Amino acid sequence: MLIGFAGLGRMGRPMATHLARAGHTVLAHDPGLDRVPDGLTAVAAAELAVADLSISMLPDGASTRELVVRGLADADRDHLHVVMGTVGPAVVRDLATTGPVAIVDAPVSGSVSMAEAAALTAMVGGTDEQFARIRPVLAAMTSAQFHTGPAGSGSAAKLAVNAVLATLSQGIAEGLLIAEAGGLDLPVFYEVLRASAAGAPYVGYKEEAFLAPDSAGVAAPISLIRKDLGLALDLAGDRFALPGAEAAYAVLNDATAAGLGDEDMAQVLAALRLRTTTKQEALS
Repeated sequence: MLIGFAGLGRMGRPMATHLARAGHTVLAHDPGLDRVPDGLTAVAAAELAVADLSISMLPDGASTRELVVRGLADADRDHLHVVMGTVGPAVVRDLATTGPVAIVDAPVSGSVSMAEAAALTAMVGGTDEQFARIRPVLAAMTSAQFHTGPAGSGSAAKLAVNAVLATLSQGIAEGLLIAEAGGLDLPVFYEVLRASAAGAPYVGYKEEAFLAPDSAGVAAPISLIRKDLGLALDLAGDRFALPGAEAAYAVLNDATAAGLGDEDMAQVLAALRLRTTTKQEALS
């Protein structure tokens, strides 16, 4: 299949590469890159419209809207665009209603290493027919694909998942601080945590990020998690309260203000340590 792919960042690059390895012809667009990976063909945004199917893995709603409204304006009527970046359900539903092409959203859950291993989970919002059409394509990049409902529902599912991850990250960080205050060796405590009732899979694969952040690399930066959590809070609006998400968002704001926005989300631990230092200084 001829597939257009926009957005070759940390996640998009391996995802597009998997499509090419699966035998698809991939037209790739990313204005921030001088060249694209081997196996992909670099094109301008408007050239994505010649494909049967296009995918965007862009960081926000504004860039996604620009691509769809302007880049795909001349696409055929049967062209289908898959929004895989986390942009929020409102943007997806608006594009599905007013955009020049049919829209499906399929944001993914997982880290860069999972993208490289094609082990992501996709949450797909669209019709039954659209889901059937794109599922084989998604299977080249992901290990699980869930049909969550109509357009926009995939994005709502992604925000819900990331709200859990953000609060879970903060919970791990707070647990580490409590253990440290009690005189525990942190690697020993982490073994206890991983084997306890709180030992979700996320706890296990984030061990290095929490205990040895300098060597762990960045799986999901604080800036993106903060953006996603902000979208979740916007979705909640005045309709219902999200006290855990609000608390996690405040810590992510602190982390961003401290210059940690490009660091892995496990660095909420560093942000909480800074809070402690500031509190102690205020009391002294």
